[in-house]
Amino acid sequence: MDLPVKTSALTIGSPAFQNNGSIPARYTCQGENINPAITIKNIPEGTESLALIAEDHDAPGETFVHWIVWNIKPVEIIVDHSYPGVEGRNSFGIPHYRGPCPPTGEHRYFFKIYALDSMLELEAGSDKEMLLKAMKDHILAQGELMGKYKKIRL
Repeated sequence: MDLPVKTSALTIGSPAFQNNGSIPARYTCQGENINPAITIKNIPEGTESLALIAEDHDAPGETFVHWIVWNIKPVEIIVDHSYPGVEGRNSFGIPHYRGPCPPTGEHRYFFKIYALDSMLELEAGSDKEMLLKAMKDHILAQGELMGKYKKIRL
């Protein structure tokens, strides 16, 4: 579900990997399983909070959610191995980051950031659909970073 955007796009990046590049194993199930740092530029005036959704669009069946976070202070970097805001329940059924771990082949992982005009009144542990519903009509800008990962066979 894509949500309408009121203004311009955010510029999203990471010091760990380039857009459309390979995600280092450190941030996956084969490494430390911690979130990578995410940089955010062009945050519009009036931004009260940020929200983040990290998901695998190549998962069998449906999109697999790895991490959702909201009520993040408007910052230019979300540091690695952090808990930057209120976390929701991912597809693993837990409210924490779990990194790429594709069952077969190379998968694409999208880190989507939303600049919001308010803090969200949403209970910790809520799922992606609840977050999307809460964000509706509050998005000032959005951007995404895509990285790829294929399991290293030992």
